[in-house]
Amino acid sequence: MSTQLDPLTVSADLLYSVKTGGETRSLRERLAGLDRDRLERTLADRPRRLSFWLNAFNAYAQLLLERDPSLLSGGRLDRWKFFARDRIPIAGAWLSLNDLRDGILRSSSHRWGLGYLPRPFPSRFERRFRLEECDPRIHFALSTGAESSPPIAVYSPEDVEEELDVATEWYLEENVSYDRERDVATVPRLFRWYQGDFGGPSGIRQFLKRYDAVPTAATPSLEYDDYDWSVDVERFST
Repeated sequence: MSTQLDPLTVSADLLYSVKTGGETRSLRERLAGLDRDRLERTLADRPRRLSFWLNAFNAYAQLLLERDPSLLSGGRLDRWKFFARDRIPIAGAWLSLNDLRDGILRSSSHRWGLGYLPRPFPSRFERRFRLEECDPRIHFALSTGAESSPPIAVYSPEDVEEELDVATEWYLEENVSYDRERDVATVPRLFRWYQGDFGGPSGIRQFLKRYDAVPTAATPSLEYDDYDWSVDVERFST
């Protein structure tokens, strides 16, 4: 493997290796040993930051589940450990899935507070590498392996905008239903947990219209589906 692989290639190759059951150790070591100045230069624009951190999150979510598939489908304490513990080494920092999702991809937004509260005390690393603002489409790209989670895809800086649109459109088509008689849209609970990322209930409605999940003229009430945290344990034990 060439020593000239850039950070974007490494994160994409790691996720691809995870998806296909390939070797990951050398790629994980490369991510852990990245020079921060080089990483910052590589992630100089929004598409590069989006694709790098989406791939890193999805790769490590699957790697953590391979170690212990019961974490995600256990109780609340187990899920807290899964997301909150610092077990992801990147560029000399130990990070958690919460750090990647809420700190970097959601631009230092708190996990709680429905997406309206800032994340307290962001680290220097987080401030250096976070996106300037949250793109709500990330919620349909970040995959943990739970039944209600989006499928895993490798994102590229050249096409990340189109890829996020495709991922969002697919997820909404599969998980949103609209009752015309009642004027009610039943949506994934992700919209409830992160409603501030979408601009509140009115922003959610506009988002649904943008992706043709509800009619343009509709002003539906919103109902939220339960989230299925169950995991296909056999998939991670083979």
